[in-house]
Amino acid sequence: MALDIQSAPSRVPARLDDRPVKKRIALVALATDHTSERDFARICDPDRVGVYTNRIEFENPTTRETLLKTGPRLTEAAAQILPGETVDVVAYGCTAASIVLGNDAVARSLSTAKPDTPCVTPSSAAFDAFAALEARRVSLLTPYSPEVTDEMAQYFAVHGPEVVNAACFGLTDDRQMARISEDSIIEAGIAACESSADVLFLSCTALRAAVCIERIEDRLGKPVVSSNQAMVWRCLRLAGITDPVKGFGRLFEL
Repeated sequence: MALDIQSAPSRVPARLDDRPVKKRIALVALATDHTSERDFARICDPDRVGVYTNRIEFENPTTRETLLKTGPRLTEAAAQILPGETVDVVAYGCTAASIVLGNDAVARSLSTAKPDTPCVTPSSAAFDAFAALEARRVSLLTPYSPEVTDEMAQYFAVHGPEVVNAACFGLTDDRQMARISEDSIIEAGIAACESSADVLFLSCTALRAAVCIERIEDRLGKPVVSSNQAMVWRCLRLAGITDPVKGFGRLFEL
């Protein structure tokens, strides 16, 4: 039996805060990504930072050709995150694509959607991390094919620190990259890091590397940077959050 109840205006008016959460990060991720959002959730305090994600189509295998196809999709994807509202940072969560497209091109695409907003990619964040750690020589470990890894090493050599060496797992499907075990990441990272390197870089936002960093650092005795760790660190710093975060390496202790 229906109740004869009529709603009435609240006697207490709705008072609106400026934002539901003080800081906003917009993240464009690949449709196939298993890892980036989880790493943001691990590191970011949800009471202080909202991370808003939109995904773009991506077709495996991971090659230069498929990575280039993501470029035209970035502006619309970023524009669909909180349409018409400002964010503090906008990020594109694909390391290899940022290398193939170029960070300047990625920034132009994201800025078209979110003008006057700092833009971050995993590789641009890694360069900032290397500078903060005063690292001039880097060893690379990637899950990619040798071809994609070589292109990354060349891009780093031109735009970042000296590349001492590069090693790869040789995979072409980013869904498999997300399944590489933590033990494999740790052991391969230690094996890949040359004694002359100042830092080890673990590339790929699919790689579950952020949770491995401290264990690798303890064994190497030198800093380790990963794609997601660097990307989250840089996004938080640009948003004005500088608090140390335990559990994710020396970078977050600066």
